[in-house]
Amino acid sequence: MYVLIGASFMVKSELIEILVSKADVTSPQAEELINMFFDTVSEALTEDGRVEIRGFGAFTVRKYKSYDGRNPKTGEKIGVPEKKLPFWKTGLELRQRVDGLG
Repeated sequence: MYVLIGASFMVKSELIEILVSKADVTSPQAEELINMFFDTVSEALTEDGRVEIRGFGAFTVRKYKSYDGRNPKTGEKIGVPEKKLPFWKTGLELRQRVDGLG
């Protein structure tokens, strides 16, 4: 997993290192906490749930109806089945911090 930080990316292992340095936990404990968080969000979304972290944002699932599309190589008409995709909506406080207003 990559998270954009400034002009660089943060990988999951760096997120774990930051948690270790800021909290009184070991590296294995930090990794377990991070994994538990991602697993919990994933499980909630799998069950069409919503995870909201006030000021940060909300994870939801959006449902898309089926439609007729085209194969880009052949131009052949194909049916695209309905699907559900995870969606992220940024919270107001985070938006303001990123924009330099908070």
